[in-house]
Amino acid sequence: MEYTPERRRERRLRYHWPVWFAEDFAGMLHQGQMVDVCSGGAAFTCYANRGCPGPGQHITARFSVPCHHPDDSFDIADLIRSGSVSRVDHLNAGLRRVAMSFFEPLPFKPGEQESGQMNYEPLTEAAIV
Repeated sequence: MEYTPERRRERRLRYHWPVWFAEDFAGMLHQGQMVDVCSGGAAFTCYANRGCPGPGQHITARFSVPCHHPDDSFDIADLIRSGSVSRVDHLNAGLRRVAMSFFEPLPFKPGEQESGQMNYEPLTEAAIV
């Protein structure tokens, strides 16, 4: 197996919670499952049907991220982000992994919460949605 050095600038938070996405939230919503998220983008799995977005497509996603605090408590940040699909991986005949880049980054770095690097100022509703 060939070693490839990590090229990411930010750790990703890996978790498996629901994500809802659509090209237009006024239309039909599709459900997926989050794989990982960072401040600049996310990856999620979805069924390989007509609702699965393709590379270059603009979509809007609604998802929640756990926000950990130093005292081992946590809050849930409900987020809505629009972005562009950068990659779609075929996992099997019925499942795809979609990677999207956000047009506007999250106001925190989800994968760096545990390392003590997160800014723990309360997230305002305006900053989240």
